[in-house]
Amino acid sequence: MMLTADYVALMARYNAWQNAQVTRVLDGVSLKLLTEDHGAFFGSILGTLNHILWADRIWLHRFGVEENRPEGGIKESPTLTPTGPAWSAERFTTDGRIKAWASRVNSIHLTGDLTFYSGALGAEVTRPMAACVAHFFNHQTHHRGQVHAMLTRAGLAAPVTDIVFMPEEAQ
Repeated sequence: MMLTADYVALMARYNAWQNAQVTRVLDGVSLKLLTEDHGAFFGSILGTLNHILWADRIWLHRFGVEENRPEGGIKESPTLTPTGPAWSAERFTTDGRIKAWASRVNSIHLTGDLTFYSGALGAEVTRPMAACVAHFFNHQTHHRGQVHAMLTRAGLAAPVTDIVFMPEEAQ
C-alpha cells in the first residue's frame, strides 16, 4: 500500500472540516436529541461522535503523538464527553493535534510496521503503518457517515461530505 504525506495532510484537513461542520449543526441541539438512540452501532449522535473522538486519540497514542492512552475501551467510548459543547471543545483540540501530526508526516513515517495493543482483539498486533494510517481516516469517515444519517433522520441539516467540495480555506 502506498500512501503519501500529501494524502495524510489532505485527510487531516478533511477530518477537521467535517467536524467543524458537525459542530455548527449541533450548536443549540438539545442533549435529549444528541443522546437519543437512533439505532446506530454506538446508539446516539453524541455516542457515535464520542467513539470517533476516542478512537482518534487511541490512534494518535499509537502513532506516538499522544503520550497517554485515552481511558476506557470501545464499550465506554460513547460516554467520553457528556454534552455537545464538551465534545466540540475536545474535538477541536484533537483535530489540531491531528493536523499538526499530519504536517510532520513524511514518506518514511508511512513505511514499515506498527506494533500496538488492540483492545478489540485482546492482543498485541503488528500491521503495516500505511494500512494503520488509512484505517485511522477511514474509521472517521465511516462513523461520520452514520452521524450524517442520524442527523438527517432527526431533521437536522447534515453537512456536505464530498471531499472535492471542501472549501479552499479548509485546505
